[in-house]
Parts: sequence; C-alpha cells; structure tokens
Amino acid sequence: MPSIIFSPMPSDLASAYRAGAPDAYGLAPEHRHSPGGYQCRHCLGPIVEGAPYLTLAYRPFPALQPYAETGPIFIHAEECSGYAHGDALPPMLDSPDYIVRGYGHDDRIVYGTGAVTSTDNIITRAQELLERSEIAYVHVRSARNNCFQCRIDRAPAEATSAGQ
Repeated sequence: MPSIIFSPMPSDLASAYRAGAPDAYGLAPEHRHSPGGYQCRHCLGPIVEGAPYLTLAYRPFPALQPYAETGPIFIHAEECSGYAHGDALPPMLDSPDYIVRGYGHDDRIVYGTGAVTSTDNIITRAQELLERSEIAYVHVRSARNNCFQCRIDRAPAEATSAGQ
C-alpha cells in the first residue's frame, strides 16, 4: 500500500486569510471567539474555548468547476504551524466517522470512491484509494455536514510519520 501524508490548508493561503484576503465567495473572513469544539484546517488541531478564530468559505480546488465543493471552515486567527506529522492521524479527526472520497487528476470526484468511514479506518481506506492510478488525492470530509477537514496525498519517498 502507498505511504500517505495528511495535508492541511496551504500555509500561504491561511496567512492570506489572516491578513484579510477574501474567501472563496469574495468575502472577508469572519472574526469570532471559539466556544470550543472547532477544528483548525491549517494545524489540524483544536481551537480552544475563547481563542480567536476565522470562519470563511473554502474551496480546496485550483479552479471553479462543477465538482469544486465550497464550504465553511475554521482556522486560528493567530498564526499556527501547518500540520506536518506525515501519516499520523490528525488530532482534529475526533468524530466517530468521516466521508473519505477520491478525486481524479482533473480535480473531479471519482465516482464510487466516497464512503462514510470509521475514523480508525481512515488511513487504510486512503491507502486503498491511492493504490488506484486514477485517484490523485483524497479528501476527508464531515460525515454529517460534508465540510472539508483535510486532504490526503501519496507521501514522497522520503516522508516519514515523524514529518517530512
């Protein structure tokens, strides 16, 4: 099975949103304080109660097209490090299950790949999907609301679970 790597929102994009860049809908990110329980799509960790965070519309695809899903996400309002723990399951994935779905090299859903997957089976499911040449990457999405959580890619040969 291929080695995988969990990929967060790109750091340059997170920094741009923190600086006030418009989101996928052309709006400024909303500034709020966390009630607790929200997860950052950049560090892939929790946003603790009382911490400032941003809510924004995110489209984790390079261009508009019919399959380019856009939805709400949260990120820390203050700088945080992008997730860099290789194939280790991110701490934000603490629900019982998620949708795990493959996307092709054209950034479209590969039909038949999406499945509600128990959290403890995400790594195995992603590895199985990434064995298929037509799948370029995998998304982990909320099983309840379809919100983007993170991306899973094939790991470069030198990547390890200790980081890249």
